[in-house]
Amino acid sequence: MKNAFLTLWICLLTFWAQAQKDTLVLKNIVYAEADGKKLQLDIYKLKQHPSPYLIVWIHGGAWHSGSKENPPLGMLEHGYALASVDFRASTEKAFPAPVHDIKAAIRFLRANAATYGYRADKIIIWGASSGGHLAALVATTNNHPTLEGALGKYTSTSSSVQACIDFFGPTNFLTILNQSTPHGLNVRLPALAILLGKPVEQVPDLAKLASPVYQVTANAPPLFIVHGEQDIQVPINQSIELMSVYKSKNLPVQIEYIPNAGHSSPEYAKKELMNKMAGFLKGVL
Repeated sequence: MKNAFLTLWICLLTFWAQAQKDTLVLKNIVYAEADGKKLQLDIYKLKQHPSPYLIVWIHGGAWHSGSKENPPLGMLEHGYALASVDFRASTEKAFPAPVHDIKAAIRFLRANAATYGYRADKIIIWGASSGGHLAALVATTNNHPTLEGALGKYTSTSSSVQACIDFFGPTNFLTILNQSTPHGLNVRLPALAILLGKPVEQVPDLAKLASPVYQVTANAPPLFIVHGEQDIQVPINQSIELMSVYKSKNLPVQIEYIPNAGHSSPEYAKKELMNKMAGFLKGVL
């Protein structure tokens, strides 16, 4: 899964290489400390947009790998800033540590909006694959007593987000194994066992807590989902499940099926998709 992102993000970075020349980049900002480790994020914004909305990017990598480096910057040209967040890998600390870290990052980013030059009132979270899962879980668990955590200086600041973009993320750990291909199981079984500390069947309550489909309330933020129809890593039914829960609660949701795309594809880098994302966000923010 780690290598699956290479093609996608290289395409995105190449496509917007010219725009990057006009991008202000702030690297390795420490947002909290946990277990003696400094947790860092990077901020990207176009110089000609002095006060944009902020997107918080959550990288993929099966929860145990990946990094904040080389995030997708396609939404910058639509007037957004982007913060790319590192968090503790599941091999360092099991769930819910990654969620605690990301919520601490959002609190830090909201509290320091004036310092770094973006708007704090409407924050969007975006992730892909395992990052899509974490993005959706963070989005649907505002003020959750177990998942909020207490990392960082800004524990009284809200970690809520006002919209979520989920690229092919797992959403239901209680159904994903039965939906998976043999190839998907080879990745999913060990990755979930590391994330949860034990195999899913041994910790069903924890698996349910970690599944966005069970956390959606009437206050969940608008959701934009993207999933490739040829994805053998994360079953497309995972996205359909989350969309269905949103629709059952009459919440704003839009799903884009990419017909010829697997878990990594140049299709995800197309400008048309970024335009659809921007249009959705404009309509709900």
